[in-house]
Amino acid sequence: MDKAVVSTVPLAIPQRFGVAERFLAMPPRARLGLGVGIAALAAVAVALVLAANQGDYRVLYPNLSEKDAGAVTAQLAQLNVPYKLAGNGMVMVPASQVPDVRIKLATAGLPKGSVSGFELMDSARFGQTQFQERLTFQRGLEGELTRSITSLAAVESARVHLALPNQNGFFREQQKPSASVLLTLRAGRTLDRAQVAGIVHLVSSSVPELDPKAVSVLDQTGNLLTTDGANPASGLDALQLQYVSQVEGSYAKRIYQLLEPIVGRDNLRATVTADIDFSQSEATSEEFRPNQGNEASVSIRSQQTTEQAGSSGALPSGVPGAASNQPPVPATAPLTAASQPLQGSPLAGATGNLRREAVTNYEIDKTVRVTRNATGVVKRLNAAVVVNNRSVTDAKGKTTQVPLGADELEKLTALVRETIGYKQDRGDSVKVINAPFKIESQATDAATPWWKQPDALDVLRSFAMPGALSLVAVLVFLGLVRPGLRAFAVAFPPPPPARLEAVEDEPAPLPVPALPAPRLNEHLDQVRKMARENPAAVAGIIRSWSGSEAATPSKG
Repeated sequence: MDKAVVSTVPLAIPQRFGVAERFLAMPPRARLGLGVGIAALAAVAVALVLAANQGDYRVLYPNLSEKDAGAVTAQLAQLNVPYKLAGNGMVMVPASQVPDVRIKLATAGLPKGSVSGFELMDSARFGQTQFQERLTFQRGLEGELTRSITSLAAVESARVHLALPNQNGFFREQQKPSASVLLTLRAGRTLDRAQVAGIVHLVSSSVPELDPKAVSVLDQTGNLLTTDGANPASGLDALQLQYVSQVEGSYAKRIYQLLEPIVGRDNLRATVTADIDFSQSEATSEEFRPNQGNEASVSIRSQQTTEQAGSSGALPSGVPGAASNQPPVPATAPLTAASQPLQGSPLAGATGNLRREAVTNYEIDKTVRVTRNATGVVKRLNAAVVVNNRSVTDAKGKTTQVPLGADELEKLTALVRETIGYKQDRGDSVKVINAPFKIESQATDAATPWWKQPDALDVLRSFAMPGALSLVAVLVFLGLVRPGLRAFAVAFPPPPPARLEAVEDEPAPLPVPALPAPRLNEHLDQVRKMARENPAAVAGIIRSWSGSEAATPSKG
């Protein structure tokens, strides 16, 4: 057997390549995408770290004036506290530092507020005049009253003006102080009479010798909220309107409670209008019972009797002479009249004067009646009721609307009259009619979605920035980094040529072409094509990779 002639062919020998060689073997586009993706991921990571260290911002002080906002931000800059300025004078700091920052700012006397109180007396200058001291005290008192009034829930802001006259030594010439209060109410809020009276008494009690009648309260529209009671015709106040509304609502509620069990729920509409008299009147009358008739009862209260008697001197009578100068002889007959003097007595021939007076006082009945009419008297009631048609279901289950009869309406009208206390002499009116209701399909108000609730909005705001950055990181990884890593995994440089002995008689294996670094799909297509066209060469390459070298002996 002849010695076989061995020839050498270049085959690919597996090698271990470094990261740099694989990266350089990648296509330029893949290298650029992988580099940009890694840089973007690093930037997102840095942004997430900064956002986590920065924390959530919360409101430190809302509705600050420009002066207070500037002072607060300057103090925050000195304390090295990060802050943000929002609209309407709102200063925001990290949520974890809100309590500490408020304590530190309060120690520094911030915020001072747009209204200054008695702290103005702390900055008194040496050598100020009495007028300046009194003016400073007045400004401080006005500021304290403004702070107290603005603490009310319905008051947004207020201004207080005090007129404090100078006191002199003459008591009769002393002028009384007065005050004026201008209120700016919050949107949709009003003050009732009791609240206005509370503001008036707050101001009057804070200023010595200030009469509550000398305090005027106005709102932002210029309406005078205080009344002195001297002009009752100024119209109904809020309390009276509330009373009228309560009376009308009470009568309407009675109608609903009585008729709904008869006509069914949502088949009735009722309204009551009440005319209420708030005027005040007072009447005084005196009555005497006449002293006449059989049933008259008269009693004597007092009686006084006076008698007075007198006489003039007796005149001489009879025949002049000795007989007339004789003493009287004794009486020979009894006394017949007490008022007649005895014959021959000293009163005989004298003129008598007798006077008698009697005064009698009787008890007479007397009645004094004082009548005060109560306020809030119902003068007239008007009730209007609308009843829906009656629903009737036939044997087939079909429901139809049937109007009410005249007798049914009459019964309902009688029930409404009894419910509201109908009085014909008062002028009350009741009207009950039957009409079909037009039912419109109205979508019920759904509950507030979770993404509109305040708590959910706060959570979304806190997670908005991290979520957005995380989404950007995912998109960068899927669009740039992942394709680059795939290209990096399949990319390798061509191996160096190797010598392998082969049998002379057998055909030499085809040299392995130097594969470029195409895309993954193109590379696989080329490998499949080579395996179909020259399977022997592919088998030899695989055999050389697996380390199994075998020399085939020649024939003969």
